[in-house]
Amino acid sequence: MMQHPNAPLYQQVKRILVGAISRGEYEPDQPFVTQREVCERYGVSTTTAVRALNELVADGILVRRRGKGTFVADRSGRPATDAGGPAIACVVQGLSGPHVSQIVRGVESVCAQRGYRMFLSESDGSADRQGRALRQAIDTGAGGVVLYSVEGETNTDLIEELRHRRIPLVLVDRYRTDLATDAVVADDFGLGYDITRELIERGHHRIATLWTETNCTSVRDRLTGHEHALREYGLPILPELTRLRPYHTLSGGSQRSALSRLLDNVEPPTALLCANGYILARAATDLLHLSGALPADVELASMDDAGPYDIAPLTVLSATLPSTEIGQQAAELVIDRIGAEDPYRDVRRIVLGVRIRRRDGIAARLQATAAR
Repeated sequence: MMQHPNAPLYQQVKRILVGAISRGEYEPDQPFVTQREVCERYGVSTTTAVRALNELVADGILVRRRGKGTFVADRSGRPATDAGGPAIACVVQGLSGPHVSQIVRGVESVCAQRGYRMFLSESDGSADRQGRALRQAIDTGAGGVVLYSVEGETNTDLIEELRHRRIPLVLVDRYRTDLATDAVVADDFGLGYDITRELIERGHHRIATLWTETNCTSVRDRLTGHEHALREYGLPILPELTRLRPYHTLSGGSQRSALSRLLDNVEPPTALLCANGYILARAATDLLHLSGALPADVELASMDDAGPYDIAPLTVLSATLPSTEIGQQAAELVIDRIGAEDPYRDVRRIVLGVRIRRRDGIAARLQATAAR
């Protein structure tokens, strides 16, 4: 009967009941199975049935009404007033860099201000782990979900289930082209365009791009902005310089070989435009291995200042993303959607401006400009 034989019996019963509720077998504000029915259906003692039901009440999944019985809670969303109130599930693909951690900080700050709890899950770039986090959000009755998704169009069935259950979802950093959902993102097109334009103004006419992820809208929009700037200045779009390829997945030797081939070209690139600070750090390391020093005829730029250390001294240009604001706006949006008759009606995509930092000469003076 039980799927988790090593778990205490009351927890096994609880999981089964939560699963039945999540599948829609019991509607909000409708009577739930009684203590006696739980005992008869699952062959457990009264003590086990009582404990399983009591925990579901404590979790806010069930409510008891004096003289009427136990009911499935209407979890369409009210601010939490105690530990059993609704919460926001924040699912991110990693916490190793400042960009994601600042997004989480932004979500958490708004949840605290508006009286909501935040539950954080990390997928570590795995679609399976992300799916488990989304399933947990559904099964535990989260009021809404903020999702920093893994690469690709993954977990579509779970996102559709969120829609069916009227649980609002807001994507951050990237959006989905196959699904209509709210999203809060940086101006990635403007970022790619502005940083490329400034490199061209510095005299760079052959700019090689180095990427991490390749199958997400933030990257594709940056590449589109980059190519738009090249066209505007009458420069060719060359596949060997602009191809979307994950530089970070290559082994150290393969990375250096790929970089060496670029630099050994008859017309080598004079600038390396890196996806983020991690790729820039790898590229700088590979240049050191190849040349023994950073070559004076190659300048480095980054579309994202997230990295293992401050990348500004290494770059002529780098972008600063509005990470905290992305998290704040996403939390505001998802909370405002909670309880709506259709939280997926008139979906919004909020686009926030990006700052470009410049290094002029040895003094490493920084300036900030608003991205288009």
